Amino acid sequence: MDRSSRNRLTEKQLGSFAGGTLFEAIARAVCRAGCLPRKELYEAWEVARRVRRRFRGGRVVDLACGHGLLAQILLLLDDGSPEALAVDQRLPKSAATLAASLGQAWPRLRDRVLFLEADLRDVPLDRGDLVVSAHACGGLTDLILERAVAVGARVALLPCCHDLKQGDLGGLEGWLEGPLAMDATRVARLRSQGYRVFTQVIPGDITPKNRLLMAEAATSP
Repeated sequence: MDRSSRNRLTEKQLGSFAGGTLFEAIARAVCRAGCLPRKELYEAWEVARRVRRRFRGGRVVDLACGHGLLAQILLLLDDGSPEALAVDQRLPKSAATLAASLGQAWPRLRDRVLFLEADLRDVPLDRGDLVVSAHACGGLTDLILERAVAVGARVALLPCCHDLKQGDLGGLEGWLEGPLAMDATRVARLRSQGYRVFTQVIPGDITPKNRLLMAEAATSP
């Protein structure tokens, strides 16, 4: 199966996820919803499980959330998070369809995920939050980092669509290709702001934009 495919998963693919793992159960719920590209399922899963190995508990705040799958998987992986807020400037209409399918499979998700259409600058954040985003395009990555740092919250994101003309490359473009220079500069900035930074990658066959950046304030809440 091509994990990078943008084709929607539907009930026709249910047989590909017949096993008993949590991932396969999530995939079946996604197939029944019939609205999510295959790539987004694998991205959200690979990001979520790496984030949960590092960060537990706290309200999940998924910014530029799309369908909000990342937020919901993070709740499934750790019931220590009481709730999730999934925010985008414009939510896809099918986000409710996906949430209903996941809620049918896991009733404990119901009433714990709030979807909100709003400017990301206007979302109140708290130090105890876990702020996440999968493929926040261009300057949204820097906005999300700024919002998290402003309150000292933990943050985990997968940068995407680097704006090399407007972004800060830290003078590293003579040694590193542009997107990597920009992400390395983001790491340096976070460290200068008193954050511990953890870098990983998700599998490249899902997306070539696969650098996962996780960070927490040096003094935890």
